[in-house]
Amino acid sequence: MSAGWVAGAVRARALTVRCPGAAGAREIAACPSLDEALRRLGGTPYVKYAREAAGLPEAQRAVSATLLWHLRVLAGWLPRGGARLLVPLVSGFEVANVVARLSPSAGRGTDAPGSPYRLGALETAWRRLDQAATPAELRAALAASPWGDPGGDTPWALVTGMRMAAARRTALTVPQAREWAVARAALLTARELFVYGRSLPGPVRRDAARLLGGRAPDAASYQEFRDGLPAPARRLLAGVEEPEGLWRAEARWWRAVRDEGAALLRDSRPGPGVVIGAVAVLSVDAWRVRAALESAARGGRLGEAFDALA
Repeated sequence: MSAGWVAGAVRARALTVRCPGAAGAREIAACPSLDEALRRLGGTPYVKYAREAAGLPEAQRAVSATLLWHLRVLAGWLPRGGARLLVPLVSGFEVANVVARLSPSAGRGTDAPGSPYRLGALETAWRRLDQAATPAELRAALAASPWGDPGGDTPWALVTGMRMAAARRTALTVPQAREWAVARAALLTARELFVYGRSLPGPVRRDAARLLGGRAPDAASYQEFRDGLPAPARRLLAGVEEPEGLWRAEARWWRAVRDEGAALLRDSRPGPGVVIGAVAVLSVDAWRVRAALESAARGGRLGEAFDALA
């Protein structure tokens, strides 16, 4: 193993040390107000960005911005070419940028809450996407990039296409995260087909079939969909008898990422496995803290989804 991967593994483990973890997130969630919860962030890595947050959306975005900064720092410690491993894993930030880009009310100033996340070397095609003046131009820019054609230029088609493409790219290029990507694709497909009642655009359906097999994306019922899934995704939906219960599968997905990421971080020799484990642990911690801040903003009332993970 190269010295670069050894250094990257050391840095990866170091980045997870100050995470609040489940106990810290529960303390934040139990705060009677958002202001108190933000004060609780003072001893965590999230304080740098959350210090000036004026409300819940800004506070949650600050947590996500901290996660992205940590992943950019981690990428800088990896050997030449190693950062490419992280690009599909942070693609959700580029999706979030496009969601904001498509929102008429999104702020465009560099310091506004809706300003784009800065991905640096971890971007896929954001600078080209940001230059698109219309949804049609945005679709063309996606089609000419590793994202691929989303199959339409409505906001829904653009974002759904990117989300499924993120799962496809992760499964193809990050072996340690393949099962997470497959399960994520199952959740996305189930929601679109059986919660929102929308047919998948052609390219999205093809990506879903690559990840889930041909039966599930064409299923006529939710039960048929579940029965047609590959094993990792079928386990995710075990016991979720109706589409309205998919939030439970979402919490189960986060638990699996948390547990498997922690195992990679703990058991892997210096190399890509440790790095992927750190990305998973950091991502779950940020998700948990975002949920904790929402609970505090509601007066310290813990939601079922938070309890299912924490």
